[in-house]
Amino acid sequence: MHALMGWIYLAVDRRLRAIRRLLEGEHAQGTVEYVGLILLVSLLMVGMVAAMKGFNGKQGSELAGVIIEKIKQAVNQVSFR
Repeated sequence: MHALMGWIYLAVDRRLRAIRRLLEGEHAQGTVEYVGLILLVSLLMVGMVAAMKGFNGKQGSELAGVIIEKIKQAVNQVSFR
């Protein structure tokens, strides 16, 4: 009976260590996902700015300038630790 309890303890301990290793491997995954989302939104905005610059009107150029400034501000606020 004592040997069986020892075997069960070792089996559970090995499983828990394996689970911990798997969970620790995803430590910074949220950061990567947020950066990817920011890049996607930035690409969409760049596409919109490129489309707006095709218009000769003053409002299109002003909107494009505002969008570019906001993107630059957002990128400058990103800090990596």
